[in-house]
Amino acid sequence: NPAVDIMDNDDHIAITAEIPGVDKKDISVDVKDRVLTLGGERSSDNEVKEDHFCRRERTFGKFERSFTLPAAIDPDNIKAEYKDDVLKIEVPKPEGHKPRQISVQ
Repeated sequence: NPAVDIMDNDDHIAITAEIPGVDKKDISVDVKDRVLTLGGERSSDNEVKEDHFCRRERTFGKFERSFTLPAAIDPDNIKAEYKDDVLKIEVPKPEGHKPRQISVQ
């Protein structure tokens, strides 16, 4: 599973995921109801048929992470960018769920 940071900002939720070694075409971001799902597949650099490894820590194969969003959102306004092995997703909050400054009198 990719390591993920989630920040709740005033007007949007920012999700940042480290996905090293994955091609952009192998990443999917889906939203259904209030659940955002990040998925993809990390393929092996090359197939090794010999057992000459001392240690193998890198993982390969499919991965998926799901996050429940706090409010009904418009999936058409979600932005995702993948650059330098980091996926950044920005989920705008609906107007009714944004914090509002109240003046104290």
